[in-house]
Amino acid sequence: MAIETRASAPLSGVRVLDLTNVLAGPFACHQLTHMGAEVIKVEAVGRGDLARNLGADPDLSARGMGISFLAQNAGKRSLTLNLKDPRGKEALLRLVACADVLVENFRPGVMTRLGLGYETLKVQNPRLIYCAISGYGQDGPWAGRPAYDQIVQGASGVMAVTGDADSAPMRVGYPLADTVGGLTAAMAICAALNAPERGSFIDVSMLEAVLATMGWVVSNHLIGGVDPQPQGNENPTSAPSGTFQCADAPINIAANKDEQWVLLARHLGRDDLIGHPDFATRENRKANRFRLRAELETVLATRPARDWARELNALGVPAGAVLSVPEILAHPQVAGRDFLAHFADVPGVGRPIDLVRMGAMFDGLRPSVEAPPPALGQDSGAILRELGYSDDDIDTLRREGVT
Repeated sequence: MAIETRASAPLSGVRVLDLTNVLAGPFACHQLTHMGAEVIKVEAVGRGDLARNLGADPDLSARGMGISFLAQNAGKRSLTLNLKDPRGKEALLRLVACADVLVENFRPGVMTRLGLGYETLKVQNPRLIYCAISGYGQDGPWAGRPAYDQIVQGASGVMAVTGDADSAPMRVGYPLADTVGGLTAAMAICAALNAPERGSFIDVSMLEAVLATMGWVVSNHLIGGVDPQPQGNENPTSAPSGTFQCADAPINIAANKDEQWVLLARHLGRDDLIGHPDFATRENRKANRFRLRAELETVLATRPARDWARELNALGVPAGAVLSVPEILAHPQVAGRDFLAHFADVPGVGRPIDLVRMGAMFDGLRPSVEAPPPALGQDSGAILRELGYSDDDIDTLRREGVT
């Protein structure tokens, strides 16, 4: 009996048309690919996804296999179509007829102007789930604005609460709005696939997706009447809870419960702080958090962060050293859980690469894809043949720049 080594594919049999660029849309479809969906990436002839030319390796970017593209396109098939040509539109309509989902992240109205809006496509396939991802949504005064991650971070209030009083506003150090927008789209698509009767238009606003994740911050304003302020590395809901300096590196400690605070103080040999009137209650500690941090750092600064983290966690006080990306990827907690995929042969890259898989496991197994990210138009011929085009038809379409 064969031993199962890969997670089941809950979206097996689902066909997704990925007409997206750069990050939010490709990331959404990346999640669907890992869960077993067949994802066909429909790209512009001759240039493809802009992310093909982005990333930290200029040589790969020049080859159209930029790291920004590689990061979220493994397992997809690439078909190039000129959607401004009637023959390119016809090919897409044939695909729509046999697809379950279409995802696009053009500005609102672009697909309609191409003659490929939802009202047109649902005639071709009434069961189609059409997901449009945009910066601000399909309507409203900002609907037509171009939107990139940093613009949305600024508009959402994220930058206003990131950093401290001296450094804010500050962007989060990775494309938060794009990623949250992509996750929101993937979640909505999975829900729509489970509807008793399929067929819907999903409008994902990156702005609203980010705001939806800011529940505590937004609710403190809406319910508590508190204007959110940048807190740096301090947790505004409790103290001591934040980042503290050790002998070699910073450590995060979250002694959010009274009993955790007592355990922390005693382990550091600072029993004197427990009954001190400035630190006796949670509200006292919050009001005097910076003095309290200074007191605790007199002891924490005498030993390495990872030693303190081990000891405090053993006591039940949540703590962790602040690690770099290479450090956490190499740590057994990540390296031992099948999180990275290795591809030995990637078209257009010329060397092996490692990529992250999705952040969930099914029955103890990590979903994965077998194929590496595709070269531009790599699967055009095969997909067009599946749609009924002859080899002569395909040659003509290629010669005339339709594919």
